[in-house]
Amino acid sequence: MDIIGLLFWLLLFSVIAEPLLEYQRVKAARMAILKRIEDKYGYRVITLIHRQERVGFFGVPIYRFIDIEDSEAVVRAIRSTPKDKPIMIILHTPGGMVLAASQIAHALHKHPAKTVAVVPHYAMSGGTLIAIAADEIWMDPAAALGPLDPQIPVDMQHLPAPSLVKVIKEKGKEASDKFLVYGDVAEKALKEMYDTVLKFLKSKMDEEKAKAVAEELVMGKYTHDYPLFYEKVKELGLPVKDKVPPEVYELMELYPQAQAQRPGVEYLPYHMPQPQKRSNTA
Repeated sequence: MDIIGLLFWLLLFSVIAEPLLEYQRVKAARMAILKRIEDKYGYRVITLIHRQERVGFFGVPIYRFIDIEDSEAVVRAIRSTPKDKPIMIILHTPGGMVLAASQIAHALHKHPAKTVAVVPHYAMSGGTLIAIAADEIWMDPAAALGPLDPQIPVDMQHLPAPSLVKVIKEKGKEASDKFLVYGDVAEKALKEMYDTVLKFLKSKMDEEKAKAVAEELVMGKYTHDYPLFYEKVKELGLPVKDKVPPEVYELMELYPQAQAQRPGVEYLPYHMPQPQKRSNTA
């Protein structure tokens, strides 16, 4: 084999191997941080983090949402946790399948020991459902949860169930048969989500308050992507604390967003000045 051929094969091997080696390096770093969190805080740590990671060839982003594969893995992790061991689930997700999120939420809610949902940035839709199933929510002050109104697939798009029900009621029998069916499905989806949310909330507040909060989260008071920041979550009466373990932010650095053709966020690190020690001399 001539030198050019050898260099070609070495280059090809490096192109194929480099992303795999980088992924293994990042994964090992994540596992090390999870171990530190577990040792420091005494929780079994489970992550449900959805980012656009460059783990494939040529940096092609992979879009992730809560799906059945996620629910199988998380439920398996919860099931394998000793009954007296508290669980910390770190959430960073736009949401996803109602079925998958509901399975995770029910498994977390039934765990006998204390459960905590940590939200460093956002946990919308299905992520919010999982968060309210935990005994406590730990949020960054700038982090957000989201409304829980079901989204109904209609003609290759998703429409909010409360809006569908409202439109069908206003149109009455003037609506097409197809949209009357959509309205019926939307009404059922709303009741199912309301009952699920109410079940989780009743373990945290009195029944009347739980009904009011479930109504606010599910029945279309807000748009589906409206951010519910820490102050609003606290106002709703949910057991929330404005603290996130510093190790969680360190962990999030190891879930990089895919590079896009746009300006990024850059800044020089700022080091807080250390307080001067007082002299013991007079």
